[in-house]
Amino acid sequence: MTQTPLLTPPTPDRSIAYSGMTWEQFELVRAGFANSAGIRLAYYNSTIEILMPGRDHEVFSRLIGFLIGLFCLENDIEFEPTGSMTQEKEGVVSAQADESYCFGTSKPIPDLVIEVVFTSGGPNKLQRYQALGVPEVWFWQDGLFSLYHLREEGYDRISRSEIPELAAALDIDLLARCVLMAQTSRLEAAREFRQGFRSTLP
Repeated sequence: MTQTPLLTPPTPDRSIAYSGMTWEQFELVRAGFANSAGIRLAYYNSTIEILMPGRDHEVFSRLIGFLIGLFCLENDIEFEPTGSMTQEKEGVVSAQADESYCFGTSKPIPDLVIEVVFTSGGPNKLQRYQALGVPEVWFWQDGLFSLYHLREEGYDRISRSEIPELAAALDIDLLARCVLMAQTSRLEAAREFRQGFRSTLP
């Protein structure tokens, strides 16, 4: 008998932004949320953002992370998943991505950050990551990825990753399709994803 997946009502993201704030005020806000699990805080350009991710936000973040981890393991790519660790330049910028990764070796600033967007922000968050010097940023929104790679003058929109470990074999359209598929079956998504990227290998 085929089992029907359990459907859980979605819970929306909640986001609050305060402008005209100092770094010292940001530090006070952060201290106030020190024991609040799941709260994401960011600071840039005198603005504090407080994000409380909803269920769908967290589910998509984990599904993307699951598939990227699978890709790296299947392709013998050394990687370090750094999740939503705080990336910061004191007094200037602080950010917590949904997912982040170092490839090859561990680094203070990850090679890739991924943001799941359900409310607002999207590419506007690029300014934060440019200030941090993050080489590549991906946004997941409305079932699609948009990719940006850092140049000397800022981020360029790109069609496929330029991270050396990912550039050769990672098909972004395939990844997006399998992320959607994984909502109902992680096993089917993993199987489809493996078959897809194996077919592109020399």
